[in-house]
Amino acid sequence: MWSEDKKEAFRKALLEWYDHHKRDLPWRQTSDPYAIWISEIMLQQTQVATVIPYYLRFMEWFKTPKDLAGADTEKVIKAWEGLGYYSRARNLQAAAQTIVTKHDGIFPRKYEDVRDLKGIGPYTAGAIMSIAFNKPYSAVDGNVMRIMARLFEIDLDVGDPKNRKVFEAVTQELLDPNRPGDFNQALMDLGTDIESAKGYHVEDSPVKAFSAAYLNETMAKYPIKLPKKKPVNKTYIALVVESEDQAYLFEKRPDKGLLKGFWMMPLIEELPDVSLEVEEKDSIFKTKEKKIKRYLNDLGYSQLVVGTKPIESVVHVFSHQRWTIEIWYVRALEQGFPQNANAQTSVSNLKWLSASDFSRYAFPKPQHKIWEAFLNN
Repeated sequence: MWSEDKKEAFRKALLEWYDHHKRDLPWRQTSDPYAIWISEIMLQQTQVATVIPYYLRFMEWFKTPKDLAGADTEKVIKAWEGLGYYSRARNLQAAAQTIVTKHDGIFPRKYEDVRDLKGIGPYTAGAIMSIAFNKPYSAVDGNVMRIMARLFEIDLDVGDPKNRKVFEAVTQELLDPNRPGDFNQALMDLGTDIESAKGYHVEDSPVKAFSAAYLNETMAKYPIKLPKKKPVNKTYIALVVESEDQAYLFEKRPDKGLLKGFWMMPLIEELPDVSLEVEEKDSIFKTKEKKIKRYLNDLGYSQLVVGTKPIESVVHVFSHQRWTIEIWYVRALEQGFPQNANAQTSVSNLKWLSASDFSRYAFPKPQHKIWEAFLNN
């Protein structure tokens, strides 16, 4: 590591730049740890410009931990709709409930108590402690690891979780003890505005004189990030089941797995994609049509008109799965829930919703894609 004088010079250069160029963001107008916590969770894997309106609405709807803890979960998810990674919203509410029950509704001030809250890892805890309470904790995310990798030419894969402790230790050494919150936010801005992953313009960096990668012309090498595994391909049939009075059948997703607890038009998982000859496709479509009828018959729906082939396909990519979804239209000549005794789906997990009902429910991105594709056909 550097000498104390060099560390101090680095802090001075970084913070002087931050004081003149920091972004004007709504969560920087407060020291309320609750507000800072909400913003930090929203900013995970989401761009700042996208987060701002979500943050403002969320804080308007749920002004305190107590408001969030006691809110209807459906409303919390609705407030989060479009941000993705919906487990974050559920974790927020669970953590707020802990704050109410264990801390009398007051956001905890001890690092250990903050880390104990559901969904809060070292980065978020460090950000809250430093920004809200001015405590000397670093906050190391991908932006910060990228900066540190370039500063010291660190030959470690930033995508490997076991290497995070190295970057945390290095950042902690550099942390300004008097202005830890501003220091952490300065690194965030530097990593976003100047030392971005692509299209960086390090010539404008206030700390380029300290960067080994800049001085040695190895910027293109850092950070080291080995390729991730390709997402697993999965294929689904999505059923747009419409009743005579223009209501649509929805099924609640299981409580485990992707998109848990969300309402979606029924999905039937298919085998992985296979190459088909053109002349085979008609028989494949007929097989799928039979599968659809069997699925709906098991629920008790026998009066059906099913299309002979899909009307559209959409693709949605998660971090570890890639879904290809064929959309089939089904006309139901009955509504209600005439469920058969052998059905695997409970009546409580089925709903008929009209398009006017949609605004009251939070739907995941794949469901939005299904609906938009259906409307455009």
